[in-house]
Amino acid sequence: MVNTFDLTGKTILITGGYGFLGTAITQSLVYHGANVYVLGRDEAKFNKSFSTIEEPKRLHFLSCDVASTSSIDAAFQKVFEIENRIDVLINNAFYSRGNSPEKMTDDDWEFGIDGSLNSVFRCIRGIIPYFKKQVGGKIINVSSMYGVVAPQFEVYDEYPQFLNPPHYGAAKAGILQLTKYYASYLGHLNINVNAVTPGPFPSDGVKKNDSFVKALEDKTCLKRVGTPEELAGIFVFLAAEVSDYITGQNIIVDGGWTAK
Repeated sequence: MVNTFDLTGKTILITGGYGFLGTAITQSLVYHGANVYVLGRDEAKFNKSFSTIEEPKRLHFLSCDVASTSSIDAAFQKVFEIENRIDVLINNAFYSRGNSPEKMTDDDWEFGIDGSLNSVFRCIRGIIPYFKKQVGGKIINVSSMYGVVAPQFEVYDEYPQFLNPPHYGAAKAGILQLTKYYASYLGHLNINVNAVTPGPFPSDGVKKNDSFVKALEDKTCLKRVGTPEELAGIFVFLAAEVSDYITGQNIIVDGGWTAK
């Protein structure tokens, strides 16, 4: 009998694991028993995000820049040398700049695509040798509702500072195809590849703008925005053995935004 959400003994890597959503995901993985390595560039931010975590012995920071293949490869190798196994890779990190649909420069476009799509490819490519060696593993990619539907621009008319940029949605749509591609390519090796697509989960800073948050809420079926804790559970589910027969899927957590 599978203990549905027990992650005891599993080694999980998560990029971008100390950001607004990443912190809640990481905390939930640790709570359910996982040994979690947060891969990132800012150890001080990691320490601040997890200063009160109850199980610090199962949470580790490892320096890694997802913009660099050599940095990714070094991080994966170090974890494997320590743990002798990697069970799950969560691709959550991204970087971007620019948001104008008309005035974005070529450099901004390329930087955003690199940060939201190419970085995920680099991490998938880097983890494959380890998963092939142990004949199994799980990859969970993070997309966005704007990789599924176009922004409803009327929401942003009065709030251009929050406008979702075109390269972000294009990259997140690419992640969904990348997920299906590698699920098909790696399935015979007992490797699961799935995507999670968050909807409106505004940060604490964005939530200070009550009228903008209200505009987001009105576009959902539940008439509210999500909290990070409400997103974290799907990562526990996809990392656990109970989801072993799920691959190539995109699970949308958006309060019903894309259902309308």
